[in-house]
Parts: sequence; C-alpha cells; structure tokens
Amino acid sequence: MALSVSVLLALVMLCSNPACSQDCALHSSHGNPETFTLLSQMEKISILSCLKDRTDFSFPQMLVDGNKFEKTEATLVMHEMLQQIFHLFSKSDSLVAWDETLLDKFLAGLHQQVDDLETCLEEEKNVELLSENSRLAVKRYFHGIILYLEKKVYSHCAWEVVRVEIRRCLFFINELTAKLRK
Repeated sequence: MALSVSVLLALVMLCSNPACSQDCALHSSHGNPETFTLLSQMEKISILSCLKDRTDFSFPQMLVDGNKFEKTEATLVMHEMLQQIFHLFSKSDSLVAWDETLLDKFLAGLHQQVDDLETCLEEEKNVELLSENSRLAVKRYFHGIILYLEKKVYSHCAWEVVRVEIRRCLFFINELTAKLRK
C-alpha cells in the first residue's frame, strides 16, 4: 500500500509540471512581466526625441481579437511572436543599440518562454495544421519591422521605436494569456 501512495505522489508532482499540465499554454512564464520590465529598462533615449521616426507597423488586426483563439492557436501565436522577438533582438545590429547585460537577460527570458511553449506544442497533435493564417500574419508583421530597421539603417531612434512596438507585443501576449486563464 505504501508503494501505491508513493507512486501516486510522484504522478501528482510530475503532472504539476507545466509540461504535463492540460493548461500548459497558460504557464506563468508566458507573458512574463520580467521580460516586459527588462525591455522597459533597455530604453537608452527618450521616445520623445524619436517622434519623427515613428511609424505604424500595422499590428495584425486578426490577432487583436484574441477571444476567438483556442488555447492551442493562442499558444502558437505566442510562440511565433516570442520567437520573432528573440530573432529580432539577437541580430548583431541590435548589440550597438542596447546595454549588453540587459539584452542578455531579455534574450534569456525570451528563450525560456519559447522553450516552454515548444514543450506545450509538442503535446498537441496536428498543431502544424492550425492557425497558419495567424502565423503568417505574425511573420509579415515582423518582416515589416525588419524592413523599417533596414530603411532607418538600424539607428538608435529606429531601435527605440521598435522597442516601444515590441512592448506592445509583450503586452498583447500578457493580455492573451490573462484572457485564456479565465
């Protein structure tokens, strides 16, 4: 009988792990406030001095209404966005724009969130068939951001405008996670 209790206890502990949980997509690391805070701390120049460089990156309208997302599709969208943000800030051109220590912490936080979401997505079947439109919308959105940076020759103001836009993305992920937890 003691062995049965031990096995049950082990299963309970194992399944309290987010990778085993049915609500994996809603793990607390997704929409991580620390990542948002680090990005805010990375500000080097005031956005007010860069007003002439502002642009509308056209955040995908289909993503704005996150209420329509199933948990799996929301997980895919969050994964794609975090992956795109990671790649954007991993570019060698971003090193000159940011404090290296803050950038490293920011990238480490993003990497952890991407890994956690990949674990969640591995549990889902036919995940590739879902939300290709949403995934493409995210890729187009980030492609526009990259084109903007190239056009502005990766200037400090261009990076600051992008940093503010990425805060919007992280806020979207936070809001989406909160909606899905309800």
